[in-house]
Amino acid sequence: MNNTKKLTKISVLILVGLSDHSPTMNGLFVFFLLIYLMTLSINLLIIFLVLTDYHLHNPMYFFLSNLAFLDMSYSSVTAPRMLLDLVTKSRSITLPACTTQIFFFLYFASSELFLLSAMSYDRYIAICHPLHYKQIMSWKVCAYMASLIWILGCVCSLVQTIASLRLSFCGLNVIHNFFCDLPHLFQITCTSTYINAVILFIAGGTLGLGALAFTFLPYVLIFSTILKIRSKTGKLKAFSTCTSHITVVFIFYGSIIFIYFVPTTSNMFSLNKLFSVIYAIFNPLLNPLIYSLRNKDLKGAFMRSFYRFKP
Repeated sequence: MNNTKKLTKISVLILVGLSDHSPTMNGLFVFFLLIYLMTLSINLLIIFLVLTDYHLHNPMYFFLSNLAFLDMSYSSVTAPRMLLDLVTKSRSITLPACTTQIFFFLYFASSELFLLSAMSYDRYIAICHPLHYKQIMSWKVCAYMASLIWILGCVCSLVQTIASLRLSFCGLNVIHNFFCDLPHLFQITCTSTYINAVILFIAGGTLGLGALAFTFLPYVLIFSTILKIRSKTGKLKAFSTCTSHITVVFIFYGSIIFIYFVPTTSNMFSLNKLFSVIYAIFNPLLNPLIYSLRNKDLKGAFMRSFYRFKP
């Protein structure tokens, strides 16, 4: 009888959220609502500019529009639910809804991982082989690369999500965060997570480290090429085309390493939650801001669009 009670499966989980203090929750709701609306607006603006301005019809901005779409998408997986919880104070989430959130979050985040590698390769060709750039980075090649990025992201997410379906929950059902993610499920399951951990580290070790290598290796070649440029102006111009992407890569990978590869203990819940906010909420806003604030082409496209639609 006692064993039967202990093994009663749980189908509803509880999200701790960001705060239990009502005034704080109201302030957080307004703050994160503004962040989310800005994320949607800026990323949609980038996609619109890339689609409508022929000056931006090149591989670099094709990949940037994909990045904007991914940022907008994986922010939408977590932010609306977080905002709803802040308003309604209802923290419960069904297991199927939690699994669905994990799938789409991993899908968009994994796809962004591979997209950053493709963007590094694009910068490598542009700087190290400028005379052959158009031939190598043709629209056909870009379409193949984009398709591969989305397929790999889906496969990576699907493997992890299917593996998570074997987990049972029969005791603790409290997730110490504002959204569902694999590490959170591992903390509260009553099933052995050995197989899931192996799958996570294999996927992280092969696809993740492979993406990391393909992201940073081109920059080794890029920097060696830049150092050979004699003029200071030429060096600065070449380096300036890479700084935005490098900044985005470091922020993205830094958040991933802390969330997925640093063991989460009870005294690290607050720190883990902070990095989750940076990873899931702030990154999708920071990425377009980093690119748009440093990019003359995007600023020029915005001004042309402004005057075109100005009454």
